[in-house]
Amino acid sequence: MTALPASGREWHLAARPHGWPKPEDLALREVPVTEPGEGRILVRNKHFSVDPYMRGRMNDVKSYAPPYKLDHPMDGGAVGEVVASNADGFAVGDHVLHGLGWREYAQVPAPYAVKVDASLAPLSAYLGVLGMPGLTAYAGLFEVASFKEGDTVFVSGAAGAVGSQVGQLARIKGASRVIGSAGSDDKVKLLVEEYGFDAAFNYKSGGSVKEQLKKAAPDGIDVYFDNVGGEHLEAAISSFNLHGRATICGMISLYNSTEAAPAPRNLAQVIGKRLRLQGMLVGDHQALQPQFVKDVAGWLASGELKYRETSVEGIENGFDAFLGLLRGENTGKMIVTLN
Repeated sequence: MTALPASGREWHLAARPHGWPKPEDLALREVPVTEPGEGRILVRNKHFSVDPYMRGRMNDVKSYAPPYKLDHPMDGGAVGEVVASNADGFAVGDHVLHGLGWREYAQVPAPYAVKVDASLAPLSAYLGVLGMPGLTAYAGLFEVASFKEGDTVFVSGAAGAVGSQVGQLARIKGASRVIGSAGSDDKVKLLVEEYGFDAAFNYKSGGSVKEQLKKAAPDGIDVYFDNVGGEHLEAAISSFNLHGRATICGMISLYNSTEAAPAPRNLAQVIGKRLRLQGMLVGDHQALQPQFVKDVAGWLASGELKYRETSVEGIENGFDAFLGLLRGENTGKMIVTLN
């Protein structure tokens, strides 16, 4: 084992946010770094992920993921290099994917670490296009939304890590039309010119989502992949054709609300149109992982699938990266890269 540093930094939840998180809600603290215990490895994180679902974990409410504990390190996806090992099957120098992000050094139980190949793709890709967001897009479109060739697909938050992949997968598999919404003109341009969306619109400046969607999809939509909720979901219900299917993946527009948001005002249309609105959690679809990696690696190699990342340098900027994600400042996957 090589000499280890005496300490490393990690982000702790210091207080539960009310509305938008504030700097004093999180604290960057220095903690001792120790040799890994039996059956564990010590990983120096190279990149960690910030994701919208983490905002919900800052609240002390029962949900599909346990809330973060006060004055404890937060967690989330990370990739890094093994710097000490006390576990069979892992050697110093191995690269691994694991769930103890938001810190410089992580002591990971061996069963919760997965080796990744840095020669196949950049390590950061295992947090995005080849990681949890990618599997979310793949499972949400093909399994949850029951996508079929010829469908017209609408994706909200389409320039993010999940949305951009959903739209491209739909195009690759034969959608008749792919439409995306995004929060800036530059992102709209990216969706059409680089990712191959047939149409896209700026939901922040182009007028109502409902009217912009109807203009982009005059013949209606068959599939809606929801990352935003609120006005977007209402617009999708209005534009759905008979037997439309929605994958409800996220509702980022509501995450920092301090009051209950009104439900879509047109839910009665679900009956007449015989719509299916289904929530999804990526953890329910792990059986698709082998096929997902095979398919996506092939599409990346062929150039059919493209991706972007927004990288924020330095663990000290982890909170700013998270806020930027919630504000929609990222294009593609938002990651924090450690020096």
